[in-house]
Amino acid sequence: MSRRSDGSSRTPRAQGPRVHARTRVSVEADRGVFMISVAAELANMHPQTLRTYEARGLIAPQRSPKGTRLYSQHDVERLRHIQEMTAELGLNLAGVERVLDLEAEVRGMHARIEELEVQALHAQAELAQRLEDVRRSFRAELVPLRTPGALVRAAEVRPRPLPPAGAGGEELR
Repeated sequence: MSRRSDGSSRTPRAQGPRVHARTRVSVEADRGVFMISVAAELANMHPQTLRTYEARGLIAPQRSPKGTRLYSQHDVERLRHIQEMTAELGLNLAGVERVLDLEAEVRGMHARIEELEVQALHAQAELAQRLEDVRRSFRAELVPLRTPGALVRAAEVRPRPLPPAGAGGEELR
């Protein structure tokens, strides 16, 4: 122990590097985990502004069993987006509401387009399979004729009558 000039004593600390343990916690981005004060700080705005946005329907935080507002990471990102539209673009809250509605509509349209593209690919694959089936069925019905490369349907080919026995010695071709 060493004495200070004021007469108090202190215990010497162990010298050496300090090791800080860090723990990472993974939480779903849509789970409400931030209280209003933390969410307001993360979004760089006043808590009363968050209450105003909630009253206008721009944000809908989750509630704890006791009624405390709980904001998710998605909520904080949405608050930052709203802040950007009001501060940088100069939109009022009615404009922000309209932009958010249009963005949601565009996202819905993109999802519908992706769904239609998948359906089109399936239909295209099915059509290709059916076309190949039709081609195979025609190949089975077509027989070569005397002229090389000429094809006719099997149903249209009539068998030649056989020559009478003992007649001419012609061979069938």
